[in-house]
Amino acid sequence: AVVDVAIQDYVADVASELIYQNKSHVSTEVLFVFPLGPHMAIYSFQACSEDAKVQAMLQDEAQQLLEATRGWENLEYLQYQSEFPGEVFACFLGTLSPGREVVVTLRYVQELPREPDGAAHFVLPPTLHPYTSAWNCRSNKLPYSLLLTASLQSPRGVANVQANFSLTPLIYTAQDHSTAQVSLAGSPPSQHDLELLVYFGDPTAVSAMVEKGDPGAPPGSLLGDPMVLVTLAPNIPEAVPGQRQSGEFIFLLDTTFLEHAQVPPQTRAQDGDSLLFLLKSLPLGCYFNIYCYGATSVGIYPQSVEYTQDNLAEAMQRIPSTSSSLGDTNLLGTLHSVYNTPHRHGHTRQLFIFMDGLPPDEEAITAEVCRHRNSHRCFSFCFSKDSAALATALARETGGEATYVSSDNSMTVVVLKILKQALKPAAEGVSLRWTLPRGLEVEVLGGTPQTIFQGQHSLLYAQIHGQAQDTTVTKGVMTLQYSLDGQDVTHMIEFPLCPEGDGRLAGHRLAARCLLKTLLLEAMSGSGDEPRHRAVEISLTSGIICPFTSYVGVRTSQRVAWYQGKERPMALLRPRQSLIPCQIVELRGSNKLYSCFPVSIWVPPGWLTAVCESWLALRRLTHSIAALPQRGACSKARKPSPPSTSSLKYVDLTQFVFHSSIFGPWSIEAIAECQELVALQNVDGSWALSSGLASVLETDEAEIKEKMPGEAMEPSIWATVLSVTWLHRNDKCYQDICELLEAKAVTWLCSQAVAQLDKCLEAANTLLGSSVNPSVFRL
Repeated sequence: AVVDVAIQDYVADVASELIYQNKSHVSTEVLFVFPLGPHMAIYSFQACSEDAKVQAMLQDEAQQLLEATRGWENLEYLQYQSEFPGEVFACFLGTLSPGREVVVTLRYVQELPREPDGAAHFVLPPTLHPYTSAWNCRSNKLPYSLLLTASLQSPRGVANVQANFSLTPLIYTAQDHSTAQVSLAGSPPSQHDLELLVYFGDPTAVSAMVEKGDPGAPPGSLLGDPMVLVTLAPNIPEAVPGQRQSGEFIFLLDTTFLEHAQVPPQTRAQDGDSLLFLLKSLPLGCYFNIYCYGATSVGIYPQSVEYTQDNLAEAMQRIPSTSSSLGDTNLLGTLHSVYNTPHRHGHTRQLFIFMDGLPPDEEAITAEVCRHRNSHRCFSFCFSKDSAALATALARETGGEATYVSSDNSMTVVVLKILKQALKPAAEGVSLRWTLPRGLEVEVLGGTPQTIFQGQHSLLYAQIHGQAQDTTVTKGVMTLQYSLDGQDVTHMIEFPLCPEGDGRLAGHRLAARCLLKTLLLEAMSGSGDEPRHRAVEISLTSGIICPFTSYVGVRTSQRVAWYQGKERPMALLRPRQSLIPCQIVELRGSNKLYSCFPVSIWVPPGWLTAVCESWLALRRLTHSIAALPQRGACSKARKPSPPSTSSLKYVDLTQFVFHSSIFGPWSIEAIAECQELVALQNVDGSWALSSGLASVLETDEAEIKEKMPGEAMEPSIWATVLSVTWLHRNDKCYQDICELLEAKAVTWLCSQAVAQLDKCLEAANTLLGSSVNPSVFRL
């Protein structure tokens, strides 16, 4: 295999050539299977042997061609033959005779995830590196060879490259270190994925990089005009837990979640107070609202209200009455209600969506969320496999997180872990301004996100249109502005207007993928035929598939004769033989959900497995696919990536967070012990000294008052110290469920300027028989 990777900041273009030989003594039927992540897009595929060439071509829905191949050589049988859901590019290449070889050329583009330290993370797909652990092979000698070369480019400079395999020394090909090259040194490792980390000069990762257009494409077209690849990942410091924080938190609850959240603790203690813990853990300074959706949509308040003691108490009282008359889920109508309410200025909107079964209008729901993806995040929770695909799509569209909650774990622990993710600080009010010579203008495809959260990055594609009137100006300026903790921040980035490049157009093709998603939404909204026509045109010219185009495998003869100095055109074989199955296949998999490790589908060694000539043998081949182990168990967890444009129903397990039996019985017991104490806590983090609190602490109220240090001390201060101490008594730790609640309590205590907090802790330890460390109270 020969693999050439071109990485530009967080965009990669991969060109691979794979040579496979049939070393058996019988003819082999060849099936090519390539796993697709939601961040990938194939734009070129062909396979050549001595006798024929098979090329994947995009057609405008290709109805007649699909009808010609459907029923005798189609790949739909693959859909339910694997245990691992996901999309694959599959092409049946025909029969390869003994001793013959086939050369496969595959090219694709992808957006690369950004590591917390700013590195671009590239992983070579297992089809291009079928390491021996996937084959259960005992030999350390690889039955294949790999030549891997990577060219790196960034206007911030290439600072360093790290890999989990041997590399040649980094060679810079520009004096400013903006371009470099590196290659695989020696043989590839035989036991794991090939992973590459590329580090750039500026860790804040705010950059603008220009990719020149295709000289052969007409000016003004998507491929013809230059494209600016914009990376937005500003440096955002950590927030102090427990402090006031802006934000708008909206909870969408279906009837199943309400049943789980409101049953008596003795019947289901692990789920009984999930909603209570969630609402009590919100920070002061935010806004919130609750929607209970069923046959109709009911909002606790007409629009989000400030997070106060009175508003929260009223909301908790109104939830049971609003859920009693609800029937089938109407999530789409609920989303319409949410999006029709005005945004709170300075408060980033985040949705927590809880769903059980699959709501109707699945694609319409995804499209509605996608239309508003730049203005909010979705954290989706599903309680059944039926809604897993939708939960994943909603989270992936908005940069949130999808979570499957099984019946045997603690829902409280799950939702609070996600809330901690939602409370990370963010750059708000993001805007871009462009300074260009007269005659040029910039169009940001897909729009600009209004918010960028800590640990996330946004990759934008901005196209430069027009003709500059002043050719002496060779640079443009992009100005990024946003607000961080109430302070305005500005970045000014220069970029060349006449860039040099290798002409691989990775940014243009990923921009096409982004634009196709927007056109799909316009087409679904009933905007006429124009969005569809434009989508087809962009898909066919860029090579990126969309819902309005289809792959068709065309086989042509390779037996070519020269006649009068010119190559004779290749003649198509007989019509029945010229069209072969070549599709994006969605592997629906079995009904079982698996762990959070990345998984891929591929065929064993070289996947040129001899499978006789029957389709029954091909079915057995897919069973061997399912039997392969999950890969990536030693790899780093991947963050949510942008969605695939080819299917809104695709379930990508690499982006799904699973919480099954990873929480021990202690968490269920801890929730049962803490729920009464949490119910008594005020929204500011304090507790009032009351008989109810004394009952929770298993102490007499009179004794609590008697042991209070200092006559002038405020009773709520003493009560709060006691409550926090109780949470840490006897070395017990409720970190997963009370971390946010405790942080609010300690922050409140610090705000009261308690001079003798150390004496309070000493008295609390004596009363409760504990030995809590002063560091808990930031002493």
